[in-house]
Amino acid sequence: MTATSPDSPWDKTRTIPTTRAWLSVAAAVFAVAWGGNEFTPLLVMYKQQGLPVATVDLLLFEYVLGLIPALLIGGPLSDRYGRRPLMRPAPLLAALGSLLLAFGAACVPLLSLGRVLCGIAIGLAMAVGSSWLKELSQAPFAPRSVPGIGARRSAMSITGGLGIGAGVAGALAQWAPWPHSLAYLINAALCLGAALWMNRAPETASPRPNPGRLRDDLKVPAVGHRRFLRVILPLAVWLFACAAAAFAVIPTLILPKVHGAPIAFSALLTIITLGCGLAIQAVARCIDRPGSIRLPALALLLVIIGMGLAAATSAALTIPLAVATAVVLGLSLGLGMVAGLQEIELLARPDDLAGLNAVYYAVSYLGFGYPVVMAVLHDTTGIGYPSMFAVLALVAAACLALVARSRTTPRTTPDSVPCSGSRDRTHTLQSPPR
Repeated sequence: MTATSPDSPWDKTRTIPTTRAWLSVAAAVFAVAWGGNEFTPLLVMYKQQGLPVATVDLLLFEYVLGLIPALLIGGPLSDRYGRRPLMRPAPLLAALGSLLLAFGAACVPLLSLGRVLCGIAIGLAMAVGSSWLKELSQAPFAPRSVPGIGARRSAMSITGGLGIGAGVAGALAQWAPWPHSLAYLINAALCLGAALWMNRAPETASPRPNPGRLRDDLKVPAVGHRRFLRVILPLAVWLFACAAAAFAVIPTLILPKVHGAPIAFSALLTIITLGCGLAIQAVARCIDRPGSIRLPALALLLVIIGMGLAAATSAALTIPLAVATAVVLGLSLGLGMVAGLQEIELLARPDDLAGLNAVYYAVSYLGFGYPVVMAVLHDTTGIGYPSMFAVLALVAAACLALVARSRTTPRTTPDSVPCSGSRDRTHTLQSPPR
């Protein structure tokens, strides 16, 4: 399918006016993101019903096994074959994943498959859906669009789905009937409805007539750049490690101290973490100074403080410390996301920007493996969580020292001026979703 011409507000094969076509894609991205994060506050529930801590934390990480391949391959494939063929399966896969989670509460293999399918869906939504949404917000599909509105719509769709999905799932599992399935069934219905609506959206990227070899599109030479290795990479490894600590580890440890509503409290910590991450993104440009490493260094400093608070929380097991830990880890997540994406914008060429972003997110999401490693170490060696969090704080300090030794890179692009309103700098917080 080819894109609509600038002279026509209608595509020949659909019935949605182009000025509103973005709504259907935004709804699909929102529903997929909802499904990606509804599992997170339910970790406590699965552990309460008798599943081993390491098994539940592994289920959290298995989501990444689907997300990373979809993230790395989805973008290049959509450039080759168009947005619709790659994005159309995403809400269907998310619906199937939610159904497997709904009916597989007592079956670990079904839960694992459901998590992987949800990961594939959110990877496609991030890599393909966001690009499609941005393009539908621009001319010729939206002739009266405001500069930067596509990025804002993408950010709101993903982060709104992540936050609302976690909040609703936690509340339903705590107080509604069918705690193991109701939240997932609601998401499956949302995804199926969004899939039907999205089918009417127009294509924005025509398939390439002679695309060449796919492996050439997957190459990202900039990952070997000194700046990527010494600034971006040491930052990326901590982003979702912080989220995993706040989402998975702390709620489990604090469980004996939470009376009456442990699942709802887990959802609350998730929302606090995401909310603080989003709030700090709004002011990150004002904190930054062009040509410096202030933002990456500050993000890593917050990681150190957050891991220190996590060590104190796991030792004292008090609710105020748990909330404070979620706040600081959320701030480090949001600030680190903005800092990394800004560095990538300065480092990447236009033809490898998407690939470098995909690598950055892929490395970041590996942080969801930390709870599994910590649980296994605790069970097999008896090492306490306070000690492990203290070690993580020391490793983060070493990363900060590495970043601090890097030479500053002058930022010469107009977009690098802090607090400038000349161009949208919205960065989607992919918290993700777990």
